Amino acid sequence: MSKTLMKPNIKYKTTNLSSETKIELYKAMLKPRLIEEKMLILLRQGKISKWFSGIGQEAISIGVTLAMQKEEYILPMHRNLGVFTSRDIPLYRLFSQWQGKANGFTKGRDRSFHFGTQEFNIVGMISHLGPQFGVADGIALASKLKNKNLVTAVFTGDGGTSEGDIHEALNVASVWQLPVLFCIENNGYGLSTPTTEQYNCKDLADRAIGYGMESHIIDGNNILEVYTKISQITKDMRSNPKPVLIEFKTFRMRGHEEASGTKYVPQDLMDAWEKKDPVDNFRAYLIAENILTEKQDDIFKAEIKAEIDTHLDKTNDEEKLTSSVSNELNDVYQEFNYQQVEENINTKELRLIDAISEGLKQAMEKHDDLVIMGQDVAEYGGVFKITDGFVEQFGKDRVRNTPICESAIIETAMGLSISGIKSVVELQFSDFITSGFNPVVNYLAKSHYRWNQNADVVLRMPCGAGVAAGPFHSQTNEAWFTKTPGLKVVYPAFPKDAKGLLATAINDPNPVLFFEHKALYRSIRQEVPTDYFTIPFGKAAMLRTGEQITVIAYGQAVHWALNTLDKHPSIDADLIDLRSLQPLDIDAIYTSAKKTGKVIILQEDSLFGGIASDISALIMENCFEFLDAPVKRVASLDTPIPFINQLEDQYLSRDKFEGELLELVAY
Repeated sequence: MSKTLMKPNIKYKTTNLSSETKIELYKAMLKPRLIEEKMLILLRQGKISKWFSGIGQEAISIGVTLAMQKEEYILPMHRNLGVFTSRDIPLYRLFSQWQGKANGFTKGRDRSFHFGTQEFNIVGMISHLGPQFGVADGIALASKLKNKNLVTAVFTGDGGTSEGDIHEALNVASVWQLPVLFCIENNGYGLSTPTTEQYNCKDLADRAIGYGMESHIIDGNNILEVYTKISQITKDMRSNPKPVLIEFKTFRMRGHEEASGTKYVPQDLMDAWEKKDPVDNFRAYLIAENILTEKQDDIFKAEIKAEIDTHLDKTNDEEKLTSSVSNELNDVYQEFNYQQVEENINTKELRLIDAISEGLKQAMEKHDDLVIMGQDVAEYGGVFKITDGFVEQFGKDRVRNTPICESAIIETAMGLSISGIKSVVELQFSDFITSGFNPVVNYLAKSHYRWNQNADVVLRMPCGAGVAAGPFHSQTNEAWFTKTPGLKVVYPAFPKDAKGLLATAINDPNPVLFFEHKALYRSIRQEVPTDYFTIPFGKAAMLRTGEQITVIAYGQAVHWALNTLDKHPSIDADLIDLRSLQPLDIDAIYTSAKKTGKVIILQEDSLFGGIASDISALIMENCFEFLDAPVKRVASLDTPIPFINQLEDQYLSRDKFEGELLELVAY
């Protein structure tokens, strides 16, 4: 690249832009080009581990970023170095990021462009690509709710557009008329797969028609076209909030990443696009128009190269990154300064479902920008009627019906969190979390550890068997998430606990999965304080105390255990209701196990890989010398959950618990 052209091969139309602006656009493109050329040298020297080149695509990053306002968020991808440099991030911080040093943005925990920075209003990508679009929806929704009239720009490549998250996010943005600039860099290949094998339409911009969305095709190598058109489009979006889809036609001149090369690209195609190089062509245009001289160009290059060298020296002088185990563990979650709100003396008898509804309503009153999202949660009140009447009190901005697209809505909740807004997402059934699994375990769970960004999101998860709902509406799938660092998991068994723990979940700035057992919704009643109050996570409830055996359970299994112990009053048992599974009350478990010497763990989930297995292992490893018998796990069958009652009864661990308990007592 960086060839001297006598005249440009790109047609630059006359614009009202000043010569000074055109020079700034050129310098802005030149900077990432020269940085990349330096990074490719460092890559060969083994000083950086990987590089995803944007050479040949600089006009897109520069044109979009400079058309945006500084306070507007941009969500870039691998090949958008120009976004970072145009936001004036100090180069040594970028160099430190790429070398995994402390002055980077991820403390060495993630690589290349997998980072964000609130300081510069940039939200970096994850390798799964698609969630970027949904997160952009959330940031744009926050702007709309706060009446800020700001645009959010988000990037993806032609390959990424095949992902379901992309389509979900486009649909949500259109339905809610969110001011998101969806930027597709159509650069010819997804790694080695050409666009002809990625999609079967002439232009990706045509997809906008199906979403009722405005779209444009822009020459991604023409900096003047990119900058002027994006400036016009974003100006309109600020005064008339709406999503716009942009397809930038460009080409990737190097491999997907350097190791993959470009042997799969026909040489004539490479040659054709090389003639359309955005930096070389714009330089030729500026010289031809007497806006730039060769001498000035040499000065600009020398200044940028000197800046690069100075900042590389600063990074090279930086000490090697070190971190303790405690630092790593402490950064998985954002610190939560729990505030105890005591229970008031006035109570009323509530069902579990009523306690959750009341707790949610009081949290909406306490947090005046808290947003509830989910399918049918508005006028209909949710499938279980927990949010019935909420629209009348809080309005449709804060109680939002969503399309059937779990991924995009969970990602939208993440975007709201980036903008400082709490949200609660209702999954109709916990089973449906599978349709949004990716953003939960890869985005919400990892964001704080990766770049110090919390995910202030509560996912309400109606779950469990006992209502003859079959394999797709009956799972109790908490173990999927207790395994994932960065998530908190709460599972109350009683109305009072549900109300207090839900308040804490919403106050907690970390992602919380809040399991609500459907069979308990209308079957369990309890006196519950009428006012707002909180219950801390990680504190189990000791429902009964005894010396003979420890029974550990949570959710519906707590009631099975109570019923069984009521049938056998001679059994002198500690009964521990865990209430929260992550964090777990290890102290209560160990103290009881050491006291009684016998432990039985009852869960509704199937046996293998369930949380009972981990609790059992913890007890065996830390309390072994106090035990008088092996730890016993009691769980449901290792099958999907059947529909008809007699099969469901056979599946559940409920009826087998009594025999296992008596056997362990007699051991």
